[in-house]
Amino acid sequence: MPAKQEPDALHKMRHSLAHVLAQAVLKLWPKTQITIGPPIEYGCYYDFLFSKPISEEDFPAIEKEMRKIINQGQTFRHEDLSPADAKKYWKEKKQPFKVELVEDLEKNEGVKKVSHYANIGPKGEETFVDLCRGGHVENLKEIPADAFKIMTLAGAYWRGDEKREQLTRIYVAAFPTKKELNAYLALLEEAKKRDHRKLGKELDLFTFSDLVGPGLPLWTPKGTTLRNLLDGFVWELRQAKGYEKVTIPHITKKELYETSGHWEKFQNDLFHVKTREKHDFAMKPMNCPHHTQIFASQQRSYRDMPQRYAETTTCYRDEQTGELHGLSRVRAFTQDDAHVFCREAQAKEEILKIWEIVDTFYATVGFGKLRVRLSLHDPNAMEKYLGKPEVWKRAEDELRSIAKNRKADFFEAQGEAAFYGPKVDFIALDAIGREWQVATIQLDMNMPTRFDLYCINEKGEQERIVMIHAAIMGSLERFLSIFIEHHAGLFPLWVAPVQVALLPVAAPHEDYARTIESQLQEEGIRTQYLDPAESLGKRIRAGETMKIPYILVMGDKEVSDKAVAVRNVKSKQQVTVPFSEFLKKTEDDIAERRLEASIG
Repeated sequence: MPAKQEPDALHKMRHSLAHVLAQAVLKLWPKTQITIGPPIEYGCYYDFLFSKPISEEDFPAIEKEMRKIINQGQTFRHEDLSPADAKKYWKEKKQPFKVELVEDLEKNEGVKKVSHYANIGPKGEETFVDLCRGGHVENLKEIPADAFKIMTLAGAYWRGDEKREQLTRIYVAAFPTKKELNAYLALLEEAKKRDHRKLGKELDLFTFSDLVGPGLPLWTPKGTTLRNLLDGFVWELRQAKGYEKVTIPHITKKELYETSGHWEKFQNDLFHVKTREKHDFAMKPMNCPHHTQIFASQQRSYRDMPQRYAETTTCYRDEQTGELHGLSRVRAFTQDDAHVFCREAQAKEEILKIWEIVDTFYATVGFGKLRVRLSLHDPNAMEKYLGKPEVWKRAEDELRSIAKNRKADFFEAQGEAAFYGPKVDFIALDAIGREWQVATIQLDMNMPTRFDLYCINEKGEQERIVMIHAAIMGSLERFLSIFIEHHAGLFPLWVAPVQVALLPVAAPHEDYARTIESQLQEEGIRTQYLDPAESLGKRIRAGETMKIPYILVMGDKEVSDKAVAVRNVKSKQQVTVPFSEFLKKTEDDIAERRLEASIG
């Protein structure tokens, strides 16, 4: 089988543990059919077809058997079989999924030898065999028996095909030490508290409806306020750099995507629409092909360059139902998209302008310094991409030069480019140490050629232009899933859907509280009045649960002093200040988009 890059020690340990998991399952349920079991970022998983369902109640028995196997000190033995012998072996073992994998290797990769790894017990006996390229520990005792834990069961279709068998996937977390495992489990507990699906419901930001369909989020007034404030900030930054807004329809003839190359590459991901005249249309999965047609609508002089278009608009992709996840993976997503059409000599300056927008935006919303990935093409798989190798090299050299110019903390990732051009992908670190790919800048020298986009240069000649794709938040839905979890729902004051809660202590204080409410609203500050019909303690807890940044309590003293008792929900501090001071500082915090509120 084709040689693979040598895996590191942790990869080997997790890969070997996947074999231990499969061996344990077969020991407990001998009629189980096994499929595949790779190492993953935090451990491993294996997919099985059980003869009868299992549940989380079976986890202790599986873990016990896994530890027993590890403590036997089994080793691995490698053996290559011919495809014919491999198919015969797996047929005898009544493992049809393995037979199918061997057939695919023979058909698609033309292999002459099929790699297998066997586990060998203390008496030299063969305890388990798997179809595998390798990368294992020498002895299973190298796997710490106290540093793994079965986490969850999940459903998974064989080959990701909804028409095929539904398998049971068992996930295992695995680390070099028990301390690292415990740290990971603690991180998961914190992540559960921050889960955007949970907070989205609790804070009334978005919802889903079975009648509307999976993967189609519905935004409430509070959620829409949050979206609009963030998107408005992006537009403010873009407008300062000379961008103009455009608007496009949400469907198109298939010919647009045939020209762009998306029809060939993404046809199965499109929502298809058939008109009454039987013409093929599609819901747009991205915006760049539409934007090319605005540029192409008239002849452009070099004096008109660059043209900078921006649009926040919804796109649609027919994701598999099993892959949908809250806001992170949806079928309808909103992009804060922009495309710059410019001369090649202008590309560096335009990319640097976008980079400045990215840095400003992410610092303001609380993510600080971003890491950068240069996503390059794989020269050994040119069939995946549009354009010629020399064009790709030119574009990648340009992005590499810009990253060095910015003194960015960057690394290169071969094979991660878009099919039409290399990318600068920005990676943010959230509050609990997770990395997320967020903004992206793509330099595209291929689409202008496919759409024959040019300007008339100083010599009166047609000059091929380049195209820059830029998304600051990218998918607003995905960004907001990250943003909600990063801040645990307690947003900076300027972007909070409700900024101030008003709590009169009792009925005699209501007139004063209503006056304060009116003055805040006149200044555009978003408020919520919590009626004194409930106890003060209960209303304070309600304001904290709603994660409203400021809770103002007003009793006799506040009324007489024209003051407010300010409870800062994030810091949990309470101070009493004149209302005029509170108003001034709050207006300043909002105007400056400060991360931390000034009072309390």
